[in-house]
Amino acid sequence: MEENISKEIILTQEGYDKLEEELELLKTTRRKEVAERLKVAISFGDLSENAEYDEAKKEQAALEERIMKLEHMTRVAVIIDEDSVDLDVVTIGSVVKIFDYDFDEEVEYTIVGSAEADPYSFKISNESPVGKALLGRQKGEDVEVTVPDGIIKLKILDITR
Repeated sequence: MEENISKEIILTQEGYDKLEEELELLKTTRRKEVAERLKVAISFGDLSENAEYDEAKKEQAALEERIMKLEHMTRVAVIIDEDSVDLDVVTIGSVVKIFDYDFDEEVEYTIVGSAEADPYSFKISNESPVGKALLGRQKGEDVEVTVPDGIIKLKILDITR
């Protein structure tokens, strides 16, 4: 068995709701669409040389794999109570305003579980180098983070939720 099969997945309520929405869409709308594509492809006849059929079967397999993954994620999900996020230290669910000395700028990140991470939306994983380095730290602390490009220096300006 794979190691992460039983690993809990930490999510905010928003992240959990997004997984549930995607799962519902895939199980209803997308399954019907793929089944219809298969039906049409089968109607073309000889399946041994039917590219449409092969493509629809691949899409169906990928769809079912994603559904299984989402079902697993929602089953093992641990939803963090954002109202109980400790504002004294950085935890999962914290919104952390930091000053990046290297770029001479302030940035605000939300620390989330890895399944919910989206750097483009400033949601960073608790398992990422920056997320890991910020966890457990307090407002006013300087933090050095080892990243692929070297070491970056950050200062925690504020912790909110």
